[in-house]
Amino acid sequence: MICSRLRPSLSRLLSPRLLGTAAPRTVAARQPDLLSATLAFEDHTAFRVKSLGELLRALGIFRLCSFPVLVNNCGKLMSVARTLLGRRGFSLLLRPTVYAQFVAGENEREISQSMEKMSLLGLRPMLAVPIEEDLGESTGEKRYDDNMEAMLECVRMSHSNAWSRDPMMQLKITALLSPELCVKLTTLIAQQPYDLNLVVRAMDGEPINFPGLDESEAAHFLCGLQRLNKIAEASVNKVRVLVDAEYTYMNPALSLVTMAMMKKFNKDGAWIWNTYQCYLKESRSLLSEALRLSKSEGFCLGVKLVRGAYMDKERKLAEKEGRQDPIHQCWEDTNVSYNGSLDVMLEVISQKPERYRIIVATHNEESVRRAATRMEELGIDKDGGSVCFGQLLGMCDHVSLTLAKEGYSVYKSVPYGSVEDTLPYLVRRAQENRTVLQGIRKERDLLRQELQRRLRRRLSGGS
Repeated sequence: MICSRLRPSLSRLLSPRLLGTAAPRTVAARQPDLLSATLAFEDHTAFRVKSLGELLRALGIFRLCSFPVLVNNCGKLMSVARTLLGRRGFSLLLRPTVYAQFVAGENEREISQSMEKMSLLGLRPMLAVPIEEDLGESTGEKRYDDNMEAMLECVRMSHSNAWSRDPMMQLKITALLSPELCVKLTTLIAQQPYDLNLVVRAMDGEPINFPGLDESEAAHFLCGLQRLNKIAEASVNKVRVLVDAEYTYMNPALSLVTMAMMKKFNKDGAWIWNTYQCYLKESRSLLSEALRLSKSEGFCLGVKLVRGAYMDKERKLAEKEGRQDPIHQCWEDTNVSYNGSLDVMLEVISQKPERYRIIVATHNEESVRRAATRMEELGIDKDGGSVCFGQLLGMCDHVSLTLAKEGYSVYKSVPYGSVEDTLPYLVRRAQENRTVLQGIRKERDLLRQELQRRLRRRLSGGS
């Protein structure tokens, strides 16, 4: 239904550009062939920048990740290892292996070393404080205040270090606001939507009585909004803050808060961004509503476009509660959803690049090539700032490095913190991205080819 409503309008938008004159048609026809050659992601030399140790580490970890039993039970296995080895022994095991592959470091010195190397490769860091909560994990206002300080430190590091221009960071609202309240707000919003102006006024410190919340819930909501306001004030005109989506049972509340932040802080540029999970059946309608709201409320829209990472839990919860599965039935439907949303965003960006921005956050090569092709067709600058690409640190480097080599803006999602602090993050990401981790055969093959090339060169006495 959503697709049938959007396709005619999209066709009308595209036709003047693609059918206007003979010259643009010729360019549009040639570009896909040109891009298919440069963005084939088949070149193992993209890994020449990696040390021998980094190659061996990546190959070993990716090989372990190819076993479903290890990925599915990684949380339990790590818990057993920590018990047997003790905290220090476990840290000594994890630091040079899984931690070094997927985490930038624990302190600013270690993070800086990782980021400087990344910058030399043409990649940009998108720092992420790996703090989030789910139902039953709430820890009280003091913990949320501490999390806010960690986020403010992330803003400072992202801005003060010359790692890249146009720095970005990630933020999870459940690190600053209890999941229980987010779930209740989601229920209330479904009955009677909150006015964005009400939320903005609360961010400014005005004592607001929110319909449906009791006194303690309203007080906590006000505190959470003011924490978010402090982070946004610290980051505006310095660092772009990408707010992550989480579970469907709390996402409407997260979007409400994020849209209120956009209304307040995105008047002259997209400093606060929202995330859209295209594996959800409602993702296209949510993106369309965001575009409508940004136009009617007069704010710039930043979009992080992802496929999604909570599929198993979402499906199990829907089955348990006897409601319709919110996830697309198959991978192909998710691809259609992702590519359709991508097309819509690229089209509006081509018309008003100063008002709209997107990060194409995906490890899917076809979607990356599609985005690059449409950028060429629509005349969108590779490095103009309106469109960039994103992948996770330690994964999909053959895509990231190739894109950077071709002049595109590429960010790597970079978690940081101690082994203890990042362990829950690593376990969750492994389980949520199990299909990606188990399907990185191509990256393993390219790493192996580069390793063989170096061994042959050494045996032949080459420099």
